[in-house]
Amino acid sequence: MKERIIIRKFLERDRKDVRRIACETAFWGSSRYEFFEDDEILADLLTLYYTDYEPDYCFVATYNNSVIGYLIGAKNVQVMNRVFYFRIIPKLSLKSIYRGLIFKKNTGVFLFHCLIGLFKGEFSTADFSLEYPATLHINIDKDFHSSGIGRKLIDKYLGFLKEVKVKGVHLGTTSEGARGFFTRMGFKLLLTKKRTYLRYKIGKEQVFYVFGKEV
Repeated sequence: MKERIIIRKFLERDRKDVRRIACETAFWGSSRYEFFEDDEILADLLTLYYTDYEPDYCFVATYNNSVIGYLIGAKNVQVMNRVFYFRIIPKLSLKSIYRGLIFKKNTGVFLFHCLIGLFKGEFSTADFSLEYPATLHINIDKDFHSSGIGRKLIDKYLGFLKEVKVKGVHLGTTSEGARGFFTRMGFKLLLTKKRTYLRYKIGKEQVFYVFGKEV
């Protein structure tokens, strides 16, 4: 099977599959609809900046010509944040109102707890963009976990960043599996921080990890 897995640059036709995988893997294997009841807006939140503003920094893994995983990235996280908060979020807020998202029970509860976490400072982190300006978001279809795709995508992305002379990359995750993966890939643990905003649903605190790697 591994011989039939291809890592290549993202193309416009891959956008639908990237959005699908992002939604399916958004909540650690749990049904996303228990948290967020609109796939279009969820996919916009998770992927729209990368696929629409920096597609050159995006890669996909394919098997038999089907997209089974992706790595979507950005050259400079400060630029990404400005675009996200001042261009994307206002449009998505209006879109959410139009689609009646805030009136859906599970989504309303989820957003309420996110706001509590925001007011508690759980989403604030140190700025690592000077040393590690780039960022990434990676996900693999559940049927292809443990097949080496993640490593191939990371290697491809790091090689690309080196080519375009980006000196470092950082990312955040709450996944314990991802923690082990990025450690094995040579990433340095930069920050750990507790998050409680999902305790109402999963019954425990999470640890948010930030990893960085020089290219």
